[in-house]
Amino acid sequence: MLRLRRCMSLVLLTGVLIFWENCLAATNDCIALKRSSFPKGFVFGTASSAYQYEGAVKEDGRGQTIWDKFAHSSGTVVDSSNADVAVDQYHRFDDDIKLMKDMGMDAYRFSIAWSRIFPDGSGHLNQAGVDHYNNLINALLANGIEPYVTLYHWDLPQALEDKYQGWLSSQIIDDFATYAETCFQKFGDRVKQWMTFNEPHSFVQEYDVGLYIAGHNVLLAHATAMDIYIKNYKGKQQGSVGISVDSFWYEPATNLTEDIHAAQRALEFFLGWFVDPLVFGDYPTSMRTRVGCRLPRFSKAESILLKGSLDFVGINHYTTWYAKNNSTNITGSLLRDTMSDSGAVTLPFRNGKPIGVRANSKWLYIVPRGIRSLMNYIKTRYGNPPVIITENGMDDPNSPFTPIKIALKDEKRIKYHNDYLTNLLASIKEDGCNVKGYFVWSLLDNWEWESGYTSRFGLYFVDYKDKLKRYPKDSVHWFKNFLAST
Repeated sequence: MLRLRRCMSLVLLTGVLIFWENCLAATNDCIALKRSSFPKGFVFGTASSAYQYEGAVKEDGRGQTIWDKFAHSSGTVVDSSNADVAVDQYHRFDDDIKLMKDMGMDAYRFSIAWSRIFPDGSGHLNQAGVDHYNNLINALLANGIEPYVTLYHWDLPQALEDKYQGWLSSQIIDDFATYAETCFQKFGDRVKQWMTFNEPHSFVQEYDVGLYIAGHNVLLAHATAMDIYIKNYKGKQQGSVGISVDSFWYEPATNLTEDIHAAQRALEFFLGWFVDPLVFGDYPTSMRTRVGCRLPRFSKAESILLKGSLDFVGINHYTTWYAKNNSTNITGSLLRDTMSDSGAVTLPFRNGKPIGVRANSKWLYIVPRGIRSLMNYIKTRYGNPPVIITENGMDDPNSPFTPIKIALKDEKRIKYHNDYLTNLLASIKEDGCNVKGYFVWSLLDNWEWESGYTSRFGLYFVDYKDKLKRYPKDSVHWFKNFLAST
């Protein structure tokens, strides 16, 4: 576990920003990107989630999730699709594992569907669900691929939402703890890398005015699960437990002090909301000051439980935006969401110019320098903890007018990963950041939440019109060559 001290200051943040601006161009020119350039033991893998990949939503005793209900509600998904079949990895995992092995990947990050283990969220254990994940884990290991398991990737059992409004109730802490311990019991002899949650910053937003309460319960659920693992399983299983949090990098829109402060607050309300309590035992001071009584308080015992409850920090990073001080605070008084509460206006444009080339998603601008800046920020603020990049990638549009042969030529994706990995390597070798792994989102094109099938993040093209056949994009060949390079 990490026992880390806080050592962040505005001066350091400013210095970091100036340093990056002066050296990034030279860095990109001088580093030859090879797998052997990364530290020994550095892990490369691909990532997925149960609801986006598995399908088989009514098979083998799986219970309904909140996303099953949401996706079948009118007007919720751009293309009116759902993930009842998704990319059918529930039935095709053996073949998909061969794709990973052929590329030379070390690991596969996937999530367990809570409702496959406990169809009602608690109570009856579904042995068929346990059997499925045992088979998946065993198949990965048989092919030399290490399983990295996320316990919760947004797909809450609908029964718990109906019973007590899900993450708004503290009852969920005990139910999640039971679920987590069951997974440790059933799979922990082979799974050595666990993530309790994926992107809590994102999924608690669905609770609207209760989002800070939901986030509070998520943090306590994480710390409780970690405590169970340490006391009952870590000694025998020798595994590690972390959490995967999402974070943009924010650059001040100007050199004005108020905008530098705004960028700092934006990071604290995004990344710090969930990492600060797990490292320091409480929320960032800026959140306490600006959110006031709407932000719950931890008891002394809870703070002790939270502090240091991480073996590593998982970071899902895709993009960088600008941050500017919200001098009017008009949006803050009206919206009462986290970014409004931060007092920062965040945009991917400055003076009418985008911060980088845009991918398909409206929010995803390609700014490779951001990953290096973010790694250095984490190093400085949190005392250089072990970090795993648990997601990084970009999407292309799913156009019905684009022939498959053209869709497979994804030079933009190749450049994205080359440039982000180059900057990540610089953060490790030149700056001393403690980064241990990198997971591509994603192995396959898949169902992308509200975007449905309109967005393609995969290294492999999935033909939704022809039995979900997988075709390697050019980025597959690039990764295969990169991972074999010495």
